[in-house]
Amino acid sequence: MAEAARAKPKPTPETQHFWDGTKAGELRLQRCDACANVYFPPRPFCPSCASRKVSVFKASGKGKLYSYVINHRPAAPGFTPPYAIAVVELDEGPRMMSNIIDCPQTPEALELDMKLEVAFQALDDKITLPVFRPAKG
Repeated sequence: MAEAARAKPKPTPETQHFWDGTKAGELRLQRCDACANVYFPPRPFCPSCASRKVSVFKASGKGKLYSYVINHRPAAPGFTPPYAIAVVELDEGPRMMSNIIDCPQTPEALELDMKLEVAFQALDDKITLPVFRPAKG
């Protein structure tokens, strides 16, 4: 019997720019034109001042490991334990949940504040996920 597939996000008109970016190998964030707040997840208004004057920009793709948990239970379809469920603090300020790849999934390897860079994993021809790996150099 085939293993169940990983759940896929469903883009909406408000998030389509983000998914178009990941497919193109870019991590896109939004910045409020009124108060300069950079935020994630995508939405059509600033969560800080409620302005609808927002811009989309290409982020650096760099950040640091803010927090994580290592899952050892085979509960989520499409994941092979152990795997880290991480909160990454982007250099631009927002935090996002993701997974860490190209690194042992152990507390010894996953050090808080370790420098990370974005990588992209295509799930199919429509959805590409941003994941993070230890930064080179």
